[in-house]
Amino acid sequence: MNPSRQAIEPGAAIGVLGSGQLGRMFTIAARRLGYRVHTYSPETDTPTGQVADVEVVAPYDDLDAVRKFASQVKVLTFEFENVPAATARAAAEKTIVHPDGQVLHITQHRAREKTFLRDNGFPVTPFALVHSLEELTTAAREQNLLPGVLKTAGFGYDGKGQVKVRTLEDLPAAWQAISTTEAVLEKMVDFEMEMSVVAARGVDGRVVDYGVIENIHANHILDLSVWPARIPASAGARAVEVAHAILQKLDVIGVMAVEMFLTRDGQVLVNELAPRPHNSGHLTIEGHNSCQFEQQVRAVCGLPLGGVEPLAPASAMANLLGDVWGDRPDVDSPHWDLALTDPAVKLHLYGKASARKGRKMGHLTARAASTQQAIDAVLGARQRLTVQPSR
Repeated sequence: MNPSRQAIEPGAAIGVLGSGQLGRMFTIAARRLGYRVHTYSPETDTPTGQVADVEVVAPYDDLDAVRKFASQVKVLTFEFENVPAATARAAAEKTIVHPDGQVLHITQHRAREKTFLRDNGFPVTPFALVHSLEELTTAAREQNLLPGVLKTAGFGYDGKGQVKVRTLEDLPAAWQAISTTEAVLEKMVDFEMEMSVVAARGVDGRVVDYGVIENIHANHILDLSVWPARIPASAGARAVEVAHAILQKLDVIGVMAVEMFLTRDGQVLVNELAPRPHNSGHLTIEGHNSCQFEQQVRAVCGLPLGGVEPLAPASAMANLLGDVWGDRPDVDSPHWDLALTDPAVKLHLYGKASARKGRKMGHLTARAASTQQAIDAVLGARQRLTVQPSR
C-alpha cells in the first residue's frame, strides 16, 4: 500500500504550514482527536501557535528549516494556499503532504485555476489571460468581456488584487492599478447568489459535503453565511455534483471549498477554489455532526471521514472584523456579554494581537429551527457588540 494512503494514528504529530485562524481551528479539532500539532510560519504568537504543541518561526523560503520541520511530523497540511511551491516540494521530501503540492500549484494562481476548470469542462465565467495592456484591450473587445473584473493571476484573496472595469476607457488605469505582468480578465456575472460547497475527500476517494452554503459579502469580505442555501433543489444538486467532480479530478486529500455563483438564469458557475477549510464552513462547527476541521484531520491522517448530518434545520455564521472594536481598538472592547445574552449564539475569537478594520478577528454562529431565526441570532448578537451605552 502507498505509505501516503495509510492511516496515521492519534498520538502522532501533524504539521501545518501557516498559522492563522484556520490552523487554529484545525489544531483544536486535531487535539480533540488526540494528535499533536506543529505549526510553521514567519510569525510568532499566532492564532495557531497559541494552541499548537510546537510553533516554529521561520521564513517559507528557508527550505532547510522547512525540511527539518517536515521531518518531525507524520503528515503535513496547509491552512492557506499561498505557500510557495518550493516550500511544498521541500516538505514532501521528508513527509507525507496532503493535499498534494500540485493542488496548491493550481489553486494559488488564478490563471492556472481558471484554465484547469475550463479545460476539464467545469462551468466557469468567460475569461482571458492577459500579459499587457494591449492584450487586455484586445481580449476585452474581441471576447466581449466587459463589464468585467481584472484580477492579478496570483496571490489574491478577500477582494485583493482586483479592479472592476466597465468600459475600454477604464482599462489603462486598471492595468496600472494591479501592477502585474500576468492577469485574468473575467466577464462580470449577473448573479442571484454567491454560494459555496465545502467538501472533504478521504484517502479512499470517498467525498462528503455539507450541501450548499449561501454567502453574503461586504467590501469583498465574507460577512454572513447561511445553511442551507435558499436555492432551488436542482441548482443545489448541480453545485454539489460539480464540487465532487472537482475534488476527484484534482485527487484532493483533505478539505476543499468550491466557491460558486448562481446566475439569474439558473446556471451554476465556479468562481474560485480553496484547498482547505473555508470561512463559509465555520458554521459546521456547531451545525453538523463532524465539522470541516475535523474532516480535514480525518482526511489527511487517512481516517474514515465523519458524518455530515446537520444538528438543526438551519445554521448561520457572521464574521467579526476589527471594525467592531470601533475607532479605538486598543481602548474599546466589544460588548461580549451583550452578544452572548442569546444562549443559542456561539463566539469564536482567533487570538489576534490587534484589531484593525477589515481584519478577521472571529465569528459568531447559531443553529436554529429556520434559516431566518439563525440569521437573526448571529446578526443580532453582532449588533449588540457595538451598542452605545445610554446616557
